[in-house]
Amino acid sequence: MQAVRTTCPYCGVGCGVNATVTGARSVKIAGDRDHPANEGRLCSKGTHLGQTVSLEGRLLHPMIGSEQADWDDALDLVAGRMRACIAEHGPDSVAFYVSGQLLTEDYYAANKLMKGYIGSGNIDTNSRLCMASAVAAHIRAFGEDVVPCSYEDIDTADLIVLVGSNTAWCHPVTWQRIEQARKRRGTKLVVIDPRRTETAERADLHIAVAPDGDVALFNALLAEMLRRGLVDEGFLAERCLVPDGFWADLPDESGIPEDQFAAFADLVAAHPHTVTLFSQGANQSIGGTDKGNAIINLHLAMGRINRPGAGPFSMTGQPNAMGGREVGGLASMLACHLGFEPDELADAEAFWNAPNMCQGPGLKAVDMFRAVHDGRIRFLWIMATNPAASMPDAGIVREALARCPTVVVSDVAADTDTARFAHVRLPALAWGEKDGTVTNSERRISRQRPLFAEPGQARADWEIVCDVAGRMGWGEAFGWRTPADVFREYAAMTQLAADRGKMLDLTSWGACTAHDYETMQPFRWGGAYPLGDGFPTPDGKARLVSVTPPARKVRDPGLPLRLNTGRYRDQWHTMTRTGLSAKLSTHRREPLLEIHGNDAAQFGLKDGALARVTTAWGEAIYRVAITDGQRPGEIFVPMHWTDAMGSNGRTGRLAQPLTDPVSGQPAFKDTPARVAPVSPDWRAFLLTREPAAPDVAYWTRAKVEGGWLTELAGEGAIDLDALVPAGHRSEVADLVRGMRRIVVCDGEGSLMGALYLTRSGELPPRDWIVRQFSQSDANSVELLAGRPAAPQADRGAIVCVCNDVGEQQVLAAVSAGADSVGAVGAATAAGANCGSCRPIIARLIENTLTSAKEAAE
Repeated sequence: MQAVRTTCPYCGVGCGVNATVTGARSVKIAGDRDHPANEGRLCSKGTHLGQTVSLEGRLLHPMIGSEQADWDDALDLVAGRMRACIAEHGPDSVAFYVSGQLLTEDYYAANKLMKGYIGSGNIDTNSRLCMASAVAAHIRAFGEDVVPCSYEDIDTADLIVLVGSNTAWCHPVTWQRIEQARKRRGTKLVVIDPRRTETAERADLHIAVAPDGDVALFNALLAEMLRRGLVDEGFLAERCLVPDGFWADLPDESGIPEDQFAAFADLVAAHPHTVTLFSQGANQSIGGTDKGNAIINLHLAMGRINRPGAGPFSMTGQPNAMGGREVGGLASMLACHLGFEPDELADAEAFWNAPNMCQGPGLKAVDMFRAVHDGRIRFLWIMATNPAASMPDAGIVREALARCPTVVVSDVAADTDTARFAHVRLPALAWGEKDGTVTNSERRISRQRPLFAEPGQARADWEIVCDVAGRMGWGEAFGWRTPADVFREYAAMTQLAADRGKMLDLTSWGACTAHDYETMQPFRWGGAYPLGDGFPTPDGKARLVSVTPPARKVRDPGLPLRLNTGRYRDQWHTMTRTGLSAKLSTHRREPLLEIHGNDAAQFGLKDGALARVTTAWGEAIYRVAITDGQRPGEIFVPMHWTDAMGSNGRTGRLAQPLTDPVSGQPAFKDTPARVAPVSPDWRAFLLTREPAAPDVAYWTRAKVEGGWLTELAGEGAIDLDALVPAGHRSEVADLVRGMRRIVVCDGEGSLMGALYLTRSGELPPRDWIVRQFSQSDANSVELLAGRPAAPQADRGAIVCVCNDVGEQQVLAAVSAGADSVGAVGAATAAGANCGSCRPIIARLIENTLTSAKEAAE
């Protein structure tokens, strides 16, 4: 068996993967040591890709309504409805909402169809939700959407500043690179984040900036560097354009304690080799573009750009957010980094031989769904994304989808929150089946290669687009036979950008052969420092941009808290892929409301209980997790859960629909909210072979080995027959305490389900019961007792998902003398793979050693 070199489908790090197929739908995963992005490293999600390639939950046939259809009927319906909609309401009545999960070839085909042939700019991508503000900041400062750094700069930096990024969780392979730089070079680390995350705990300096406080902080920092004489006047004069009044308008108020600001300024002053990495925490704001420019201003003014170990580095969230930006997947771009100036439109029209060239930008994501809601858009095609769950103010998004006369969804999953609104569902290829390219955060293009045969009737997204285009009468322009054909045309089109002095230039690939494409090695367009010889502006100079902190909000007494949202370490987006992995589900099996103890006490919340979060846009229910990592007055919830995975933990219901005025990116990080306890009559958990979706007040499910674990809570009477699978029941009950336990086996004695319910007592620990559920010799008596007949060592909560190591195992190693993360790894293997659990291990070591020292004193 020969390993296939491909690329991970998760975050924007773009890790290389060696995948060895071991069966019809099974694969062995390893990191690709020859890929420059990861050099063999993988995070927990990448490590467990093999658990996500089954056909469970897949959409394998076209569907019209609830009926299976053949491709001809489905495509004829899509093309016919689109043609009729354009004829009656014009091209702007049609829109595509696409995704960073698409390959570049898919993106290119969809963008060409919409902007060149349908004749509207109405194609936007879910990358609008994560990186659009960085794009806008790059364009304002550099004249083009160019990331001026690479991962090698992390290796050579003496100071790394992380802004709005829990890197250890969200970009674990980048975090490993940071750890190595700190160990090898003594690189200092500053983390700017309202939350004391696992990343912040390991920093030399953690600045718990208030939400949307980044602009004030970086403006004040730049003013301080000016006072210290550290502004590079020569670089500014030669390479930058500074607006009138820029320096006079810089405020001095940093918004953080004076001692912290002084420490931060000292670190920046002392380390010319500074890399500032910023991500969603900075971008997802009503001032996200200004935050990006405040960071870029600092680097330009100090000349800390275009050289090793220095520069502003935007970390993209999705595997091909950058590829989508390159080919025009954003409504605010035309294609290949071209805008909508008349000459650019004319050149694109000629290149595409476009019969209906759009004349300007289309609607950005939030405005697009508003237009669907009010009837301006009447045909919506959604590709590889789940906006009914992921968009802000998702209640309005769902109303929009319900009102839209035609909703088409191309996806790999049969049941998503969005697919439930579709009139037509088209089965697309998933990772392991796709064939094409992606671009990572450092502009590196890599191949995704297929491992398995196309399942069922699923097709590549670019092929589906071509099939529809052919039925619209444009088959010749979309007559590509292979993804190499699409890439070749895209690469040739970048000549239009290169002719205008832009950095995106793939023209050397414009005549690549099929063999060239198949054997493509990862390569980075623009080189290590694409802006080193000048900036793609009319005068070749970068722009410093005057930015102002947003006005402070007046708090509504009825919504006294500020809601922040984000990712979990081992889950991805709306869990249509990672939710199928039992390993990845062990870390956080429910969505948690993280809240400071003072706020929990004030609002009557208890750790482990349920709470309702309410905003002006909706409400949702979460399990309470009290933590001093949250600033008082602020709360945090995850973005991942959907109606397909739970009844009430959908965060999209809560987020405000306000957007950055420049980029159109939604502000997910600072929504006014309130909390209140939820006190159900009963609580339970249920193990089943098939996924359950019970009709109770609260439920949420997680994948486990051999089935699914569903947490439950409700009011009044319980319909056990509706909860418990059919079969032979064994049961114990304590009516006084309201406790009931049921184990269900089939006719051959195989375990089919187990229910544990209480009205007033405690439920047994889940982990041992879950492990028994996957065993063929599980003992019903032990299961009813909720514990083994012979006591077993308690592993504790899982710390290391990659190597299945629990907290108690880590603590035992520390007690035995392991006094470093490396020593714990040598003893237990914890932290030896992706590194995302190393901050937790370090905290356990520190707490244990501190407690031992205090006891000795």
